[in-house]
Amino acid sequence: MIRNALRLGKIGGIEIGLDWSWFVVFVLVTWTLSAHLFPMEYRWSPGVYWLTGLLTSLLFFASVLAHELGHSVVALRTGLPVRSITLFLFGGVAQIAREPSRPSQEFLIAIAGPLVSVALGALFGLLALAAPFHSPLAALAGWLSRINFLLALFNLLPGFPMDGGRVLRAALWGSTGDLLKATRIASWTGRGIAYLIMLAGVGLAFLLGDWLSGLWFVLIGLFLENAASTSYQQLALRESLHRHRAGELLRPVQDLLAVPPELPLEELVHRYILRTGRRCYPVVDASGRLLGIVTLHHVKEIPRGVWASRTVGETMTPLEQVVRVRSDTPLDALLEQMSVDGVNQVLVVEDGRLLGLVSRDQLVEFLRTRAELGI
Repeated sequence: MIRNALRLGKIGGIEIGLDWSWFVVFVLVTWTLSAHLFPMEYRWSPGVYWLTGLLTSLLFFASVLAHELGHSVVALRTGLPVRSITLFLFGGVAQIAREPSRPSQEFLIAIAGPLVSVALGALFGLLALAAPFHSPLAALAGWLSRINFLLALFNLLPGFPMDGGRVLRAALWGSTGDLLKATRIASWTGRGIAYLIMLAGVGLAFLLGDWLSGLWFVLIGLFLENAASTSYQQLALRESLHRHRAGELLRPVQDLLAVPPELPLEELVHRYILRTGRRCYPVVDASGRLLGIVTLHHVKEIPRGVWASRTVGETMTPLEQVVRVRSDTPLDALLEQMSVDGVNQVLVVEDGRLLGLVSRDQLVEFLRTRAELGI
């Protein structure tokens, strides 16, 4: 979920949240409908304008959420975990834990959202036809019908990372067998579309004098250009990580600082964490048996007032719950595993034998070093 998002709850196990920017566009949409669009077309009382505008705006964002749930449901059914859905300034985003593994999976996930929007557009259209002419219900349903069809159409523009761009990437991936090349072409297309949208915004502002619409077009174009560039860079990074293995990064077991389970957290903090700067420690009993791991994150979750009475053994993650990987696990799969399980450290195990530990910090440092060396 986007950082600092307001968590609303879960739908089907998927966490739903609102980014702070959502409130800006919610107010803007409600104001536009209530103070301008509906008063221009209908003759109601002021209270009805605002009530209808508010309900329409809420249902619009419910439609955006349904669009993202369409992607999420198909992702889950094809085996991809979905962490969350966040609504923000430019719509919504479903946080799918990893990239699709085949073109058909990419296509199905991508097309699901626009199909949901088309279905909603049709349903609201039928409701508008059935409602009394010029009634608030007809106005609400008619606007939602149009906006859902527009949402589907906009998302089907063939520019990555929009849905249409993902459909394009799936087609290119299927024909070339090269995901990185397909992503590069789809990203270029996305950036081209983004520049055209910005150019249209400049035209609206300077040629037609519509500065508000022009500004929105420019902002949307900038957002899409940045998203296209970032998406390609992320995939290129994954491809780079895929060429390296967990065994290259692991901190060998003999280099790990082990702590006993009876050690108080107060002593762990002052004798180990503050002196060494390390964030993760194996917990080993007197016979040398590995019991689990204790991390800085564990300590942070415990109130400082009970550090002296709380032991490492009471705080640690037991061995059976610690995420384990093989030494030949690609680093991109390792990073994905950390993200899916929400952990910062994994144990590297081979044939039942503990070889060492890899942390997210090691991965970050590995990437930073390679970036500085330009390799």
